[in-house]
Amino acid sequence: MATELHPQAEDLLHDLSASGVPPLYRQSIAQARETYLDLTVPAGTPEPVERVDETEIEGPNGPIPIRLYDPHDTIDEEPQPVLAFFHGGGWALGDLETHDLASRALANAAGRPVVSVDYRRAPEFPFPAPLEDCYAALDWLASDPDLNGDVRIDPGRIAVGGDSAGGTLVAGVSLLARDRGGPEIARQLLVYPATNHAFDTDSYTENASGYFMTRGDMERFWTTYLETDLDGDHPYASPLRTPDLADLPPATVLTCGFDPLRDEGRAYADRLEDAGVPVNRLEYPDMIHGFLTMLADPEWDRAREAIDALAGDLRDGFDD
Repeated sequence: MATELHPQAEDLLHDLSASGVPPLYRQSIAQARETYLDLTVPAGTPEPVERVDETEIEGPNGPIPIRLYDPHDTIDEEPQPVLAFFHGGGWALGDLETHDLASRALANAAGRPVVSVDYRRAPEFPFPAPLEDCYAALDWLASDPDLNGDVRIDPGRIAVGGDSAGGTLVAGVSLLARDRGGPEIARQLLVYPATNHAFDTDSYTENASGYFMTRGDMERFWTTYLETDLDGDHPYASPLRTPDLADLPPATVLTCGFDPLRDEGRAYADRLEDAGVPVNRLEYPDMIHGFLTMLADPEWDRAREAIDALAGDLRDGFDD
Protein backbone atom coordinates (compact mmCIF):
# COMPACT_ATOMS: atom_id res chain seq x y z
CA MET A 1 0.00 0.00 0.00
CA ALA A 2 1.31 3.44 -0.91
CA THR A 3 2.18 5.77 1.95
CA GLU A 4 2.37 8.87 -0.23
CA LEU A 5 -0.04 10.49 -2.63
CA HIS A 6 0.80 10.72 -6.29
CA PRO A 7 2.10 14.27 -7.01
CA GLN A 8 -0.83 14.91 -9.36
CA ALA A 9 -3.33 14.12 -6.61
CA GLU A 10 -1.36 16.16 -4.10
CA ASP A 11 -1.37 19.19 -6.42
CA LEU A 12 -5.12 18.89 -6.98
CA LEU A 13 -5.85 18.72 -3.27
CA HIS A 14 -3.62 21.74 -2.66
CA ASP A 15 -5.48 23.72 -5.33
CA LEU A 16 -8.86 22.72 -3.89
CA SER A 17 -7.78 23.77 -0.42
CA ALA A 18 -6.45 27.09 -1.69
CA SER A 19 -9.68 27.80 -3.57
CA GLY A 20 -11.64 28.01 -0.34
CA VAL A 21 -14.54 25.94 -1.68
CA PRO A 22 -16.31 24.34 1.31
CA PRO A 23 -16.67 20.55 1.49
CA LEU A 24 -19.57 19.19 -0.52
CA TYR A 25 -21.48 18.06 2.56
CA ARG A 26 -21.57 21.65 3.84
CA GLN A 27 -23.17 22.91 0.62
CA SER A 28 -26.80 22.72 -0.40
CA ILE A 29 -27.58 20.07 -3.00
CA ALA A 30 -27.92 22.78 -5.66
CA GLN A 31 -24.57 24.32 -4.69
CA ALA A 32 -22.86 20.92 -4.52
CA ARG A 33 -24.14 20.07 -7.99
CA GLU A 34 -22.62 23.27 -9.37
CA THR A 35 -19.33 22.65 -7.58
CA TYR A 36 -19.11 19.10 -8.89
CA LEU A 37 -19.90 20.31 -12.40
CA ASP A 38 -17.13 22.93 -12.18
CA LEU A 39 -14.63 20.26 -11.06
CA THR A 40 -15.38 17.80 -13.84
CA VAL A 41 -16.26 19.81 -16.95
CA PRO A 42 -13.35 21.40 -18.85
CA ALA A 43 -13.42 24.90 -20.26
CA GLY A 44 -11.99 23.79 -23.61
CA THR A 45 -13.03 21.36 -26.29
CA PRO A 46 -13.53 17.80 -24.98
CA GLU A 47 -11.88 14.73 -26.44
CA PRO A 48 -13.48 14.12 -29.84
CA VAL A 49 -15.58 11.01 -30.48
CA GLU A 50 -16.81 10.15 -33.97
CA ARG A 51 -20.50 10.35 -33.02
CA VAL A 52 -22.18 11.72 -29.92
CA ASP A 53 -25.98 11.57 -29.96
CA GLU A 54 -28.65 12.14 -27.33
CA THR A 55 -32.09 10.60 -27.02
CA GLU A 56 -34.56 9.45 -24.39
CA ILE A 57 -35.79 6.02 -23.47
CA GLU A 58 -38.94 5.11 -21.60
CA GLY A 59 -38.27 4.52 -17.91
CA PRO A 60 -40.45 3.19 -15.11
CA ASN A 61 -41.71 6.71 -14.33
CA GLY A 62 -41.07 8.76 -17.44
CA PRO A 63 -38.31 9.36 -19.98
CA ILE A 64 -34.63 8.74 -19.16
CA PRO A 65 -32.11 10.85 -21.12
CA ILE A 66 -29.15 8.91 -22.50
CA ARG A 67 -26.08 9.93 -24.48
CA LEU A 68 -24.47 7.61 -27.02
CA TYR A 69 -20.73 7.79 -27.67
CA ASP A 70 -19.81 5.81 -30.77
CA PRO A 71 -16.14 5.69 -31.81
CA HIS A 72 -17.16 4.54 -35.31
CA ASP A 73 -18.08 7.05 -38.00
CA THR A 74 -20.61 4.78 -39.68
CA ILE A 75 -23.12 2.22 -38.46
CA ASP A 76 -21.42 -1.17 -38.53
CA GLU A 77 -23.31 -3.97 -40.20
CA GLU A 78 -22.12 -6.37 -37.52
CA PRO A 79 -23.84 -6.17 -34.11
CA GLN A 80 -21.69 -4.24 -31.64
CA PRO A 81 -21.03 -4.79 -27.95
CA VAL A 82 -21.94 -1.80 -25.79
CA LEU A 83 -21.19 -0.43 -22.33
CA ALA A 84 -24.04 1.05 -20.29
CA PHE A 85 -22.39 3.64 -18.05
CA PHE A 86 -23.88 4.88 -14.76
CA HIS A 87 -22.28 8.09 -13.49
CA GLY A 88 -21.13 8.76 -9.97
CA GLY A 89 -21.77 11.79 -7.79
CA GLY A 90 -23.30 10.41 -4.63
CA TRP A 91 -26.59 9.49 -6.38
CA ALA A 92 -27.34 13.23 -6.22
CA LEU A 93 -24.72 15.38 -7.99
CA GLY A 94 -23.58 13.76 -11.23
CA ASP A 95 -25.16 13.84 -14.67
CA LEU A 96 -24.29 13.39 -18.34
CA GLU A 97 -22.03 16.46 -18.29
CA THR A 98 -19.96 15.56 -15.23
CA HIS A 99 -19.04 12.23 -16.81
CA ASP A 100 -18.83 13.30 -20.42
CA LEU A 101 -15.02 13.16 -20.45
CA ALA A 102 -14.86 9.70 -18.89
CA SER A 103 -17.50 8.36 -21.30
CA ARG A 104 -15.64 9.78 -24.30
CA ALA A 105 -12.34 8.36 -23.11
CA LEU A 106 -13.83 4.90 -22.46
CA ALA A 107 -15.51 4.76 -25.87
CA ASN A 108 -12.31 5.71 -27.68
CA ALA A 109 -10.00 3.50 -25.60
CA ALA A 110 -12.24 0.43 -25.87
CA GLY A 111 -13.26 1.08 -29.47
CA ARG A 112 -16.82 0.27 -28.47
CA PRO A 113 -20.01 2.34 -28.06
CA VAL A 114 -20.80 3.72 -24.61
CA VAL A 115 -24.31 4.70 -23.52
CA SER A 116 -24.32 7.08 -20.55
CA VAL A 117 -27.54 6.97 -18.52
CA ASP A 118 -28.95 10.12 -16.88
CA TYR A 119 -30.93 8.34 -14.17
CA ARG A 120 -33.17 10.19 -11.73
CA ARG A 121 -31.22 11.62 -8.81
CA ALA A 122 -31.75 11.84 -5.08
CA PRO A 123 -33.04 13.52 -3.00
CA GLU A 124 -35.85 14.20 -5.46
CA PHE A 125 -35.91 10.49 -6.35
CA PRO A 126 -34.38 8.30 -3.63
CA PHE A 127 -33.61 4.57 -3.70
CA PRO A 128 -34.67 2.53 -5.58
CA ALA A 129 -35.57 5.05 -8.35
CA PRO A 130 -31.99 5.55 -9.68
CA LEU A 131 -31.42 1.80 -9.66
CA GLU A 132 -34.66 1.03 -11.51
CA ASP A 133 -33.78 3.63 -14.16
CA CYS A 134 -30.40 1.99 -14.73
CA TYR A 135 -32.00 -1.44 -14.99
CA ALA A 136 -34.54 -0.03 -17.46
CA ALA A 137 -31.66 1.25 -19.60
CA LEU A 138 -30.04 -2.19 -19.57
CA ASP A 139 -33.33 -3.81 -20.50
CA TRP A 140 -33.85 -1.33 -23.32
CA LEU A 141 -30.39 -1.97 -24.75
CA ALA A 142 -31.06 -5.70 -24.75
CA SER A 143 -34.48 -5.35 -26.38
CA ASP A 144 -33.67 -2.71 -29.04
CA PRO A 145 -30.80 -4.19 -31.07
CA ASP A 146 -30.83 -1.26 -33.51
CA LEU A 147 -30.58 1.35 -30.74
CA ASN A 148 -33.17 3.48 -32.49
CA GLY A 149 -31.24 3.03 -35.73
CA ASP A 150 -28.01 4.53 -34.32
CA VAL A 151 -26.00 1.38 -33.54
CA ARG A 152 -26.62 -2.32 -34.06
CA ILE A 153 -26.34 -3.85 -30.59
CA ASP A 154 -25.36 -7.42 -29.78
CA PRO A 155 -27.71 -8.21 -26.85
CA GLY A 156 -25.34 -10.95 -25.72
CA ARG A 157 -22.48 -8.49 -25.26
CA ILE A 158 -23.73 -5.71 -23.00
CA ALA A 159 -21.53 -4.57 -20.11
CA VAL A 160 -22.38 -2.24 -17.25
CA GLY A 161 -19.95 0.16 -15.63
CA GLY A 162 -19.88 3.11 -13.30
CA ASP A 163 -17.84 5.00 -10.73
CA SER A 164 -18.53 5.60 -7.03
CA ALA A 165 -22.32 5.75 -6.61
CA GLY A 166 -22.49 4.57 -10.22
CA GLY A 167 -20.45 1.55 -9.18
CA THR A 168 -23.07 0.81 -6.53
CA LEU A 169 -25.72 0.98 -9.23
CA VAL A 170 -23.66 -1.38 -11.41
CA ALA A 171 -23.58 -3.93 -8.60
CA GLY A 172 -27.30 -3.47 -7.97
CA VAL A 173 -28.22 -3.79 -11.64
CA SER A 174 -26.12 -6.96 -11.90
CA LEU A 175 -28.02 -8.41 -8.95
CA LEU A 176 -31.36 -7.34 -10.42
CA ALA A 177 -30.52 -8.90 -13.78
CA ARG A 178 -29.60 -12.15 -12.06
CA ASP A 179 -32.66 -12.18 -9.83
CA ARG A 180 -35.09 -11.17 -12.58
CA GLY A 181 -33.72 -13.59 -15.13
CA GLY A 182 -31.98 -11.10 -17.39
CA PRO A 183 -30.86 -9.32 -19.40
CA GLU A 184 -27.50 -11.02 -19.70
CA ILE A 185 -24.47 -8.92 -18.69
CA ALA A 186 -21.05 -9.63 -20.20
CA ARG A 187 -19.01 -7.78 -17.57
CA GLN A 188 -19.42 -5.33 -14.71
CA LEU A 189 -16.93 -2.49 -14.14
CA LEU A 190 -17.03 -1.19 -10.57
CA VAL A 191 -14.86 1.89 -10.12
CA TYR A 192 -14.27 2.75 -6.43
CA PRO A 193 -17.84 1.63 -5.60
CA ALA A 194 -19.80 2.21 -2.41
CA THR A 195 -20.97 -1.26 -1.42
CA ASN A 196 -22.15 -0.94 2.17
CA HIS A 197 -24.20 1.57 4.14
CA ALA A 198 -21.70 1.64 6.99
CA PHE A 199 -18.73 3.73 7.99
CA ASP A 200 -16.77 1.26 10.08
CA THR A 201 -13.77 0.35 7.91
CA ASP A 202 -10.13 1.28 8.38
CA SER A 203 -10.22 3.31 5.18
CA TYR A 204 -13.05 5.46 6.56
CA THR A 205 -10.81 6.25 9.54
CA GLU A 206 -7.59 6.74 7.58
CA ASN A 207 -9.17 8.82 4.81
CA ALA A 208 -11.95 10.59 6.69
CA SER A 209 -10.89 14.01 5.42
CA GLY A 210 -8.30 15.74 3.32
CA TYR A 211 -8.54 13.53 0.21
CA PHE A 212 -11.31 15.21 -1.82
CA MET A 213 -14.23 12.99 -0.83
CA THR A 214 -14.70 12.84 2.91
CA ARG A 215 -16.56 10.69 5.40
CA GLY A 216 -18.91 13.63 5.86
CA ASP A 217 -19.66 13.64 2.15
CA MET A 218 -20.50 9.94 2.15
CA GLU A 219 -22.70 10.24 5.24
CA ARG A 220 -24.59 13.03 3.52
CA PHE A 221 -24.83 11.11 0.23
CA TRP A 222 -26.26 8.02 1.91
CA THR A 223 -28.76 10.14 3.90
CA THR A 224 -29.82 11.79 0.64
CA TYR A 225 -30.12 8.49 -1.25
CA LEU A 226 -32.05 6.48 1.33
CA GLU A 227 -35.51 7.35 2.62
CA THR A 228 -34.77 5.46 5.86
CA ASP A 229 -31.77 3.69 7.35
CA LEU A 230 -33.66 0.43 6.86
CA ASP A 231 -33.18 0.86 3.10
CA GLY A 232 -29.45 0.68 3.73
CA ASP A 233 -29.88 -2.97 4.72
CA HIS A 234 -31.29 -3.87 1.32
CA PRO A 235 -28.76 -5.79 -0.79
CA TYR A 236 -29.61 -3.75 -3.88
CA ALA A 237 -28.53 -0.62 -1.96
CA SER A 238 -25.69 -2.27 -0.02
CA PRO A 239 -24.45 -5.08 -2.32
CA LEU A 240 -21.91 -6.24 0.25
CA ARG A 241 -24.85 -7.41 2.40
CA THR A 242 -26.16 -9.73 -0.32
CA PRO A 243 -26.23 -13.27 1.13
CA ASP A 244 -25.33 -14.96 -2.15
CA LEU A 245 -23.19 -13.38 -4.90
CA ALA A 246 -22.99 -16.46 -7.12
CA ASP A 247 -23.87 -16.36 -10.82
CA LEU A 248 -22.99 -12.69 -11.30
CA PRO A 249 -21.08 -11.34 -14.31
CA PRO A 250 -17.27 -11.27 -14.29
CA ALA A 251 -16.14 -8.10 -12.54
CA THR A 252 -13.45 -5.48 -12.64
CA VAL A 253 -13.09 -3.72 -9.28
CA LEU A 254 -10.98 -0.56 -9.12
CA THR A 255 -9.94 0.86 -5.75
CA CYS A 256 -7.77 3.75 -4.54
CA GLY A 257 -5.51 3.87 -1.51
CA PHE A 258 -6.57 7.32 -0.29
CA ASP A 259 -10.31 6.72 -0.49
CA PRO A 260 -12.86 6.19 2.30
CA LEU A 261 -14.47 3.51 0.10
CA ARG A 262 -11.27 1.51 -0.46
CA ASP A 263 -11.93 -1.29 2.00
CA GLU A 264 -15.56 -1.94 1.06
CA GLY A 265 -14.55 -2.12 -2.60
CA ARG A 266 -11.90 -4.70 -1.74
CA ALA A 267 -14.35 -6.57 0.48
CA TYR A 268 -16.87 -6.79 -2.35
CA ALA A 269 -14.18 -8.15 -4.67
CA ASP A 270 -13.36 -10.74 -2.00
CA ARG A 271 -17.02 -11.76 -1.71
CA LEU A 272 -17.39 -12.06 -5.48
CA GLU A 273 -14.30 -14.28 -5.70
CA ASP A 274 -15.53 -16.42 -2.81
CA ALA A 275 -18.78 -16.91 -4.76
CA GLY A 276 -16.86 -18.11 -7.82
CA VAL A 277 -17.17 -14.89 -9.85
CA PRO A 278 -14.03 -14.03 -11.87
CA VAL A 279 -12.60 -10.72 -10.63
CA ASN A 280 -9.83 -8.49 -11.92
CA ARG A 281 -8.60 -6.02 -9.33
CA LEU A 282 -7.18 -2.67 -10.39
CA GLU A 283 -5.39 -1.05 -7.46
CA TYR A 284 -4.25 2.58 -7.48
CA PRO A 285 -2.71 2.91 -4.02
CA ASP A 286 -1.46 6.48 -4.56
CA MET A 287 -4.76 7.86 -5.88
CA ILE A 288 -7.85 9.54 -4.44
CA HIS A 289 -11.54 8.92 -4.94
CA GLY A 290 -12.87 10.49 -8.13
CA PHE A 291 -9.61 10.60 -10.05
CA LEU A 292 -11.14 8.97 -13.13
CA THR A 293 -13.14 12.12 -13.91
CA MET A 294 -10.06 14.36 -13.68
CA LEU A 295 -9.36 13.98 -17.39
CA ALA A 296 -9.65 17.67 -18.21
CA ASP A 297 -6.05 18.13 -17.14
CA PRO A 298 -3.67 16.39 -19.57
CA GLU A 299 -1.22 15.91 -16.71
CA TRP A 300 -3.55 13.34 -15.15
CA ASP A 301 -1.84 10.37 -16.77
CA ARG A 302 -2.98 8.07 -13.94
CA ALA A 303 -6.58 8.66 -15.03
CA ARG A 304 -5.60 7.71 -18.58
CA GLU A 305 -3.87 4.58 -17.28
CA ALA A 306 -7.06 3.59 -15.48
CA ILE A 307 -9.20 4.26 -18.56
CA ASP A 308 -6.91 2.06 -20.65
CA ALA A 309 -7.01 -0.73 -18.06
CA LEU A 310 -10.81 -0.60 -17.85
CA ALA A 311 -11.06 -0.54 -21.64
CA GLY A 312 -8.84 -3.61 -21.86
CA ASP A 313 -11.04 -5.52 -19.42
CA LEU A 314 -14.10 -4.38 -21.33
CA ARG A 315 -12.74 -5.71 -24.62
CA ASP A 316 -11.76 -8.98 -22.92
CA GLY A 317 -15.28 -9.29 -21.48
CA PHE A 318 -16.84 -8.80 -24.87
CA ASP A 319 -14.51 -11.32 -26.51
CA ASP A 320 -15.00 -14.10 -23.95
